Amino acid sequence: MPARKNDRPPVQIGALIAIFYLNADPPSAASRSGRHRQLLASLQRGDRIVTSGGIIGEVVHLKDDEVTVKSAESRLIVQRSNIANILNRSVEAAKPQ
Repeated sequence: MPARKNDRPPVQIGALIAIFYLNADPPSAASRSGRHRQLLASLQRGDRIVTSGGIIGEVVHLKDDEVTVKSAESRLIVQRSNIANILNRSVEAAKPQ
C-alpha cells in the first residue's frame, strides 16, 4: 500500500505562521504601549499609583526614569516604567496639556 501524500502542506504551514505571528505581536500591543507611555508622561507628584509588582503608594518625587513612592511608612524608589496605573485619575484625564 503506497504512502499517502499530504496535498496541502503549504496551507497548513501558512496557517501556523499566521497563528504564531498574531500570538507574538498582537496588533493592539502598539496602542497599549502608547497609552502606557502617555500615562507615564503625565505622572505628577501626589498621584496614587500601583506598580507592576502590586505596590500601592503616593508619588513624592519624580526624576527622569525614577519615581519615589511613599507606601505606608516606607519610601521606595521604582523605575518609572514599572508604574502600571494611576489610581486617582483616568488615562484620558491624565493627558498632558
